[in-house]
This record gives sequence, C-alpha cells and structure tokens, in this order.
Amino acid sequence: MKTNNKISVAIAGGAGYTGGELIRLLLLHPGVSLVSILSDSQAGKSVASIHRDLAGESLPVFEKELPDVDIRVLFLCLGHDRARAFLQDNKLDKVHHIIDLSQDFRHQGNREACGRKFVYGLPESCLDPAEYAGSLHLAGNVANPGCFATAIELALLPLARAGLLKNDVHVHAITGATGAGSRLSETSHFPYRNNNLAVYKAFGHQHIKEIRETLSGVSGNGMPPLHFIPVRGDFPRGILASAYTSCNIDREQAVDLYCEYYRLHPFVRVSEEEISMKEVVNTNKCSIHVQKHGHMIHITSVIDNLLKGASGTAVQNMNLLTGMPQTSGLHLKSIVY
Repeated sequence: MKTNNKISVAIAGGAGYTGGELIRLLLLHPGVSLVSILSDSQAGKSVASIHRDLAGESLPVFEKELPDVDIRVLFLCLGHDRARAFLQDNKLDKVHHIIDLSQDFRHQGNREACGRKFVYGLPESCLDPAEYAGSLHLAGNVANPGCFATAIELALLPLARAGLLKNDVHVHAITGATGAGSRLSETSHFPYRNNNLAVYKAFGHQHIKEIRETLSGVSGNGMPPLHFIPVRGDFPRGILASAYTSCNIDREQAVDLYCEYYRLHPFVRVSEEEISMKEVVNTNKCSIHVQKHGHMIHITSVIDNLLKGASGTAVQNMNLLTGMPQTSGLHLKSIVY
C-alpha cells in the first residue's frame, strides 16, 4: 500500500528502546507512512506517554492488533523468542515484508517460519550493495543483526573476505545501558550502572554464534576461535569494540584493504586517526581504525547500539528491500559533545 507515494509501515513492540528509535526515524523518513504501532502493554495509550520527546507529533495510539490494510514493511521489536510466536499468532497476509530485530531468525537453519524466509541483514556483509539488495528481494524478510555482532563483524569482515582470519581472534567490547533493553533489571538500575563497569557473559555471549556464522560465510574457509569479552558501560548508548589477531600484512596494506572493502558502503568510514564513540552516537555510522603492533593487527570499531546496531540498520534494510536509496531517512547528526 502507498499513501501519497509513500509505503505503509508498521511497528510491533513500539514501546521499547528500538521501537522508539524506529518511530523517530520513520517520522522523518521521506518515503514512508507510519500507519500502526503495536504494544500489548501500552495499548490505547498515546505514543508520547512512553516516548515523551514525541509529544506533539502526529502519531497513532498504541494498538494491540494490526489494522486491516496493506502494510509494505512490518518491523518486529518484540524481544528475543517472541517474534516467531507473533508470526504464528497473527494474520499477516496483508504484510508484504517483515524486518525482525530479535535473534529469532539470525542463525543458519533457523530462518523460516509460517511460510516466510528470512535472510541475515547486515548490508555491509556483501561488497556490492546491489548484490545484497538482491538477496533481500529473494527472501522477502530480514533478520536484523545484533548490536555487538554488527560492531564486531564490521571490524573483521575485510579480513575474513581476504582469507586473513587464520589465528585466534580476541575481542573486548563495551556497550551502553540501552543495550540491556527497557525492562528493569538489577544491572540496568542507575545505582548499579553509574560510575561502574562490569564484565558479563565472558566467552559465552549469544552474539558469538551469529558472528562466527557471518564471518565464516564471507571467508568461505570457516572461522578460527573467537574470544569475546563483553563489558557493561556506565553511559546510555554506543559500542566500542576492540579486536586483535595475528596477521602478516603491514598497516598500509590493511588500511587499503579496509578502504576498498567499504568503498561502496556509505555508513562505514575508515579513519586514519584514533576514534571515539561520540563521533557516531545518534547516527547510523560506523567508524573503524586499523593499527599494526608487531605481528598483531588491531581494529577498533564504534557504532550507536540503537541505530547502526539495531533500528538504523533496520531502516537501511527497508530502504534496500523497497528500492529506495539506502541512506533515505538516515542523514543523522552525531551528538559530538
């Protein structure tokens, strides 16, 4: 369905952090009309009662069910293990495409449900955006990547494609409090997070499988052991990932490799200077910095966990899936200070 030459889109799970970010992005997107926002817990309430910065915007109230209209793209922001159930419990014959932001369809062998096929949705996993868009059209539905997975995959994809991931890969990455979602828990309360850092799920984070599958697929030669230490940060949003492995190319070759790999990808920048999170927070960008220290190559990548790590990439996928420029609605300003 098109409204004034705009495609109709809807969000299920609009009360959480990623749902709220999607609402903000889609409100300003020149090519879409946001026709429905679902939330079981907030049905009947105004969107601004939850996302208070949206007061005064023209938005539908939270609903329990989708309206009986054609919907070109439905975004699922339902949390893990709930997307598959949503497909089973709802009549979705008027929904053309689904972009799921949970982990329900990210893994190989687990990308079908209710007659729908999903493809893993990291746009930069292909050298050519047109080839990637073709894979989206073929499947019709998208499994959006995880936030840590996005930051780490973007740091390592050029090495994987060049067949240079041959030795153990070590990753330390720190994420903001919004990465834990909007539901309260002991480790997301202000007294715990403020002025505090903590390691969690060391060597066992759920995104490791996703990362290994993606990099193995790009390399075609499998993946060496990946040792991942995630850290909870005392800031709201952003991810800084620090990855290193033994590699026999020099720095100039490495930088050229990264620049060439990301040449056609508008949201990834390879920086000659050291980088920090504030350069990308509130944007759909990823900045990457490459260094060599003896035989070790060290890659730093920074993203906004709610945008490039979630809702921003979801909109980027929608753009590519529906034939719009992939940057549509994603010209965002970083906070800088």
